[in-house]
Amino acid sequence: MSWLVQPRLVNDPFSDPGLYLDFRYGRRAILFDLGDVSSLSSRELLRVSHVFVSHTHVDHMAGFDRLFRLCLHRPSPLTLVGPPGFADQVEHRIRSFTWNLLDENSVDFCLRAMDYDGYHLARAAEFHAREAFACREIAPPVFPDGTAWMEDEFRIEAVALDHGIPSLAFALREVLQVNVWRGVLAEMDLAPGPWLNEAKRAARLELPDDYKIDLPSGSIRLGDLKHRALRVAPGQVVAYVTDAAPHAENRAKILRLADQADQLFIEAVFLECDRPLALASHHLTAWEAGALAREADVRHVTPFHHSARYLSEPSVLRDELYESFGAADRGAMTA
Repeated sequence: MSWLVQPRLVNDPFSDPGLYLDFRYGRRAILFDLGDVSSLSSRELLRVSHVFVSHTHVDHMAGFDRLFRLCLHRPSPLTLVGPPGFADQVEHRIRSFTWNLLDENSVDFCLRAMDYDGYHLARAAEFHAREAFACREIAPPVFPDGTAWMEDEFRIEAVALDHGIPSLAFALREVLQVNVWRGVLAEMDLAPGPWLNEAKRAARLELPDDYKIDLPSGSIRLGDLKHRALRVAPGQVVAYVTDAAPHAENRAKILRLADQADQLFIEAVFLECDRPLALASHHLTAWEAGALAREADVRHVTPFHHSARYLSEPSVLRDELYESFGAADRGAMTA
């Protein structure tokens, strides 16, 4: 199955949270959270176009400086989305540096920071290198309620969870999944090539059958490809949930966001026997995380954000989550 993105945790489950979503076709990636990113190469970070930050506790934001520094000399913008007050916090961080070496001859790198209030983007600001990163207010993009970002091929849904403060959870939903029957292509005398990316994009957008796809020589109708060489199916869903108090309101929001997700990455901070610690610190237990994954009917679940108190028994949180999830019965354990 050819998914739009390949997600992987940035760090081990006891280190800073973060999910790297690498686009399978195209030099691009997205990050959910921005903790320590030292494990990512400069090339991987330079692929990042958007970062969606759950909240600004240091373990979710400490990687900002490295990413920002790497992007200073690239022409393409970087967009960051976070909870209410996020744009102000980004501005304060930028203002902590000295920018006297920037002028009108500098690469005009643009950083955009946006506040998401749990329903829509409520505020947006731009910071341009040639303006020494002075704050410029801009109109935030308008998307349907519950959507933090939207493009032709996917959207990022988001909900605000209670962590004592708002903490955002995210789900990338691919519009449609398009796979190619290579054998049928051969029967049609068509060689695979970059033109297939355009064909897949057109199929995802459900463009009309008479839409023309340019080939190395000539063209072909989208309908001729769709009805023979392309297989169209519901798109991939990747959900990311962290820093959420274990109560009913959060539970309901998580279940809606992660419903039937292909992959759920979810915090499992404490064992169920240490539930008082989870309640006091507004975090999920491994047992509750597994139960949420089971009730949401996700295909695969990956735990992360483990408390350091379990470092001497590194597998106990994972084991408890999968016991709750019923992974052995479902054959859904992940590596």
